[in-house]
Amino acid sequence: MGSKPTKISLSLATILGLSIWGAPVYAAPLNEPVANVDDTMTVIGRSDKSVLNIATNVAVLDASDIEASGATNLVQLLRGRSGIQVSDSNSGAVFAMRGFSGEQAGQNTLVLIDGRRLNNIDLAAPNLDAIALNQIERIEILSGSAGVLYGDQAVGGVINIITKSSEHAQAGLQVSAGSFDTTEYKGDISGAITEQWRYVAAANYKETDNFRYHNDSETGSVFGRLDYQSEQAHFYSEAGYFDNHRLLAGGLSQAEFSVNPRAAALTSSKDYQHEITTSVRSGYQQQATKNWLLGTDVSYTDSSTNTTNSGFAGDNQRSQLSITPKAVATFATAKGSLEIVSGIDYHLGESEFSWGRSNTQTQTAAYVQATVPLATNLSYVVGGRYAKAEDELVDGSAYPNGVELDQDAKAFELGLNYRPSASQRFYLRAEDNFRFAKVDEQAYTSAGVIGLKPQTGRSYEAGWDLMLASHVVKLSLYRLSLEDEIVFDPSAPKPNGGFFDGANVNADASRRYGASANWNWQLMPDLGFGLEYHYVDAEFTQGPNKGKALSWVAAHSGRSYLSYDISDAWQLYTEASYTGERYLGGDNANLEPELDSYVLGNLALNYRQDEWSASLRLDNLFDEEYASAGFYSAWGNSFYSGDGRSIRLTAGYRF
Repeated sequence: MGSKPTKISLSLATILGLSIWGAPVYAAPLNEPVANVDDTMTVIGRSDKSVLNIATNVAVLDASDIEASGATNLVQLLRGRSGIQVSDSNSGAVFAMRGFSGEQAGQNTLVLIDGRRLNNIDLAAPNLDAIALNQIERIEILSGSAGVLYGDQAVGGVINIITKSSEHAQAGLQVSAGSFDTTEYKGDISGAITEQWRYVAAANYKETDNFRYHNDSETGSVFGRLDYQSEQAHFYSEAGYFDNHRLLAGGLSQAEFSVNPRAAALTSSKDYQHEITTSVRSGYQQQATKNWLLGTDVSYTDSSTNTTNSGFAGDNQRSQLSITPKAVATFATAKGSLEIVSGIDYHLGESEFSWGRSNTQTQTAAYVQATVPLATNLSYVVGGRYAKAEDELVDGSAYPNGVELDQDAKAFELGLNYRPSASQRFYLRAEDNFRFAKVDEQAYTSAGVIGLKPQTGRSYEAGWDLMLASHVVKLSLYRLSLEDEIVFDPSAPKPNGGFFDGANVNADASRRYGASANWNWQLMPDLGFGLEYHYVDAEFTQGPNKGKALSWVAAHSGRSYLSYDISDAWQLYTEASYTGERYLGGDNANLEPELDSYVLGNLALNYRQDEWSASLRLDNLFDEEYASAGFYSAWGNSFYSGDGRSIRLTAGYRF
């Protein structure tokens, strides 16, 4: 889907030309803000913008939201927010947005840390434990496609995690302990070296037995960044190290799950996963003129994963180099601010498995997006991206002599943003999306299938936001259609030399209709209340499963919370998240009954006095038994247990 590059170029040139012709452009006065390419606002435009000025559905969780929740990890914090559905096979959670199954979630939701991709070149899910909550300043959640700005995998949504800056000199320590023999230690420090040079460093260590037996994990990470900031330039360089070792509990049969959801599978007694990841990233931004800001980011990630699963041992060495130069311009016009974001993305990924599979994938892309004022309260956004992926794939069974794949994809975007008042806006938006198949997917296809086609789609969305001092209301409707959706089909012919039945395929066309409603109400200065409801109707529209619901997608989900400031020092926070009925993952023909819906209730009691802080968090108050992941198979279904009731006490001191 999408448009040819020539059509994109002509459309942009024509639309921009007409808009600029109708609104004289002049250089921004010195007292006006200049363009800002600060990646701390990456999700909402790769430039610093107000949420109300973006023609899309964006939510921002700031430091106060994170602290009030009492959450100790990202899964606790984000579950149920902005329609996020969580899938966890007890080896690491993935987030699904806009109606994707658990096994697809990690490939259709893009996760970033300060704009750096966490998604891997293979099917391994982004490791959400790689960043501790004490290092996070805020989280930006874009619900819906973002194919123009982010390209590959930005299909259901984008989650950008913003780490704390070195702006203020401070330090902190946190100690935490709780259920399942959990202990965690966190520390961070930041300060100034000179007037322009600053630094920030953080470390985290956690060990826990987790809810299930034979699921112990030990995690450690360190992070450091050096910043140089002047009026015209910004330079930064950062490095991180992450080490995670976890025993794997395996999947349970339905009978085993019903008897004891904490049990480990009999075949998993020697199963484990050990991942070590190092990352470096550097960037430079320069105010070239009053209107133009230029920047370049370079990042490199190297990861080693050693695994034994169901008696099968192996390791995977992967690396990814990304170079992303960009330019952002702001021109003041009689009708408002004209903003242009453009850039080139280059990603070189390598993945090598010990059992004879390797892949080198090169992705190159160019994009441009413009926000054009039509009137002081009306603007539109238009943009395009062209991307190309080249794979050099070797697999001992499927492609012993190697195969080269050369594919491309395009995306086009058009949106309208109308602000009748300072506190509200209406928006309409259409955008293409795409993703290229992962190395694991390309290597495990049915005999005779050489290379999966890129998955393509188009999203339509409309919404209304109202932001008042005491009320925030957000309503949105969307339609997401996909072609050549990349999925694993357990009924497909086994690949040559395949170890198990089924194969990765380009599935029949599918579509998702959805709606969301968010309401936050500050009843009194010390009492806040909020509700979220999300609906998605996801089904196949072609093929033998036409009219069948997509698996592991709950049609109904929601969340509510209540926050009460008991005193200046004490705060009570309670929330409940609801996940509706859904079919087991892979049950595309809807042969099995749907799993029951469930509600998870959480409670946090927070204390802050001067430099001291403490939090008592209770998760799954009602000790609900539920499957956090489940997979259909003609040979027997498998279930992975969600966490039972737990308690966590955290104490901290800031210097």
